Amino acid sequence: MKGNELQFDRTCHVLYSKPCKRQIQGKIALHYPPEQREEIWERVQRQYIGYLSDWRTDLGGTKNFHNGVGGTYDCIALMSYYTVCKTVTCLAEIEEMEGELFLPAFRKMTFVDCNKPFWKRTIYQAFASSKKKCDRWGDYQMSVAPYEKDKPIYYEFTACPVAEFAKRHDLLEVMPALCNPDYAGMELIHARLVRTMTCSNGCKCDYTICGDRDEYAKAHPEYIDEAGYRRNKA
Repeated sequence: MKGNELQFDRTCHVLYSKPCKRQIQGKIALHYPPEQREEIWERVQRQYIGYLSDWRTDLGGTKNFHNGVGGTYDCIALMSYYTVCKTVTCLAEIEEMEGELFLPAFRKMTFVDCNKPFWKRTIYQAFASSKKKCDRWGDYQMSVAPYEKDKPIYYEFTACPVAEFAKRHDLLEVMPALCNPDYAGMELIHARLVRTMTCSNGCKCDYTICGDRDEYAKAHPEYIDEAGYRRNKA
């Protein structure tokens, strides 16, 4: 089926992005013989619209920046792929796919260096701007600590639609693959993310961000927990 033929409420939901479609179809081609690929892709599409059939209708549709490439709806599409193709895929593959969707914007910003005061403040301002957009839509409940030049940036989410979706559909096992690319994104701008929990394995998703030469990161070493999350020691 073509994307414009899928039956879901487009006044409140959006179709997965074109880059997401390419990622999923590419992995289907990797795992299945040619004669099965169209059938598998259609099953993924049907799973996607099935998931949207009883999903929240208040996430802003195309107006909400969180619903773009690598965002909320692409994550639902990746979970649709995982559901249909669980016997052939793995969490490492899902993380790779989300990274290919989420990270291109950061790869264009390799000139940014969060060790430098100018860029640290600029990144903080970007997070503060994101909070205003979150407040508008009420999807990600976000708070941002006041800026302090000698301390790391701190913000947190206490609600995340992707984590909410995963909990509802018993897909929490996929969440490390969708959360971990946050670390890679920060590394591309010479920063370090220090995070002890997420909305999917705790009560909040905490983001402490410092330069990659900052002693703060060294004091909170990273590890991978038993579920596959990249995390830091408190």
